[in-house]
Amino acid sequence: MEVLLLICIGLVVYTYLGYGLVVWALIKLRPKRQPVADLSADYTPDVTLIVPAYNELDCLQAKVENSLGQVYPRERIHFLFVTEGSTDGSDEWLRTTYGDAINILGGTERRGKVAAMNMAMQQIKTPIVIFTDANTQLNLDAVRNIVRHFRDPEVGAVAGEKRIQTTDSESAAGSGEGLYWKYESQLKRWDAELHTIVGAAGELFAVRTELYEPVSPNTILDDFMISLLIAGNGYRVAYEPDAYALERPSFSIIDEQKRKIRIAAGGFQSIVWLKKLLNPFRYGVLTFEYVSHRVMRWAVTPLCLPLILLLNLGLVLRDGWNSDWGWLLAAQLLFYGASWLGYLLEKRQLRWKAVFVPFYFTFMNVCALAGLVRYLRGNQSGTWEKVRRANAVNSLT
Repeated sequence: MEVLLLICIGLVVYTYLGYGLVVWALIKLRPKRQPVADLSADYTPDVTLIVPAYNELDCLQAKVENSLGQVYPRERIHFLFVTEGSTDGSDEWLRTTYGDAINILGGTERRGKVAAMNMAMQQIKTPIVIFTDANTQLNLDAVRNIVRHFRDPEVGAVAGEKRIQTTDSESAAGSGEGLYWKYESQLKRWDAELHTIVGAAGELFAVRTELYEPVSPNTILDDFMISLLIAGNGYRVAYEPDAYALERPSFSIIDEQKRKIRIAAGGFQSIVWLKKLLNPFRYGVLTFEYVSHRVMRWAVTPLCLPLILLLNLGLVLRDGWNSDWGWLLAAQLLFYGASWLGYLLEKRQLRWKAVFVPFYFTFMNVCALAGLVRYLRGNQSGTWEKVRRANAVNSLT
């Protein structure tokens, strides 16, 4: 039991701390990568901004104005809003309000986001396409900053940065989500510097149109699959933190729980569909990054955490509370106690930031286990699922 416990602890520590340290060390030890292209030079190819917008009428005006306000040559940027299946009047409102300023792909049948994206890509004539969600706001230099990476012919896709817009009075879920994405952003910087990032966030990412591979309409994490397929074909997925999408946290812990479980189910689906990337002899550094950053986060750590608790309990029952295992179990119980307190306070809308780190860490891993159950039961599809978000605060200008 001791050996198995230590192995599980080591896997968890490696996943959340060790991997980042290893990547940072590898970057410091190897010669600095010489850029293939001058990213500071002006580069403005034709580009299409695709905005999937299922029943997003309440945020469409802000999104359109934000899109039209991008600092990019107006004659070189095109806009395609995909309102397919919407029943809230989005289609008619966009056509009436903006006319020929934007293009609209509508329709009454709700096929799902992925099917709509695949259909939209058939209309694209520009060499680069950028995907962004309707409920996000981009910084006004986002398009210019993200597009410049395509001067490098080795770059097949570029991921922007997702930022969570929170206030001091936000819920634990919102605060925890913001901290998590700050941590994720740093890992993505290191991943990109070492080789490639492993998975783009759907809030903002771009691809070379010619490299886009249609994915199954039942794909849950379309952004992840599309970017990893490009990486698997030998191209790098670059990262641009100065192109960011600002998004509000989920409206409630229940909404966030639904979103996390769906993402986790999509993670297990992706692992199965992308099993070829688990071959280090073929994919090398990509496999190392993919397994360490994604597979272990989704499929290993969530299983290790309850096992650590059970093994620790067994050792304490065998050796007593006065053993070293007693201190470890006490620390675990204190951590999960703080997590439970954070959950109870959040349900009562009583917010205490001191417990949001253990709360959000535990919350993510519990949702991952629930996502595994959902995936094994086959209870997932690519149909759009609208998640309620907290009311917007000050928009980007």
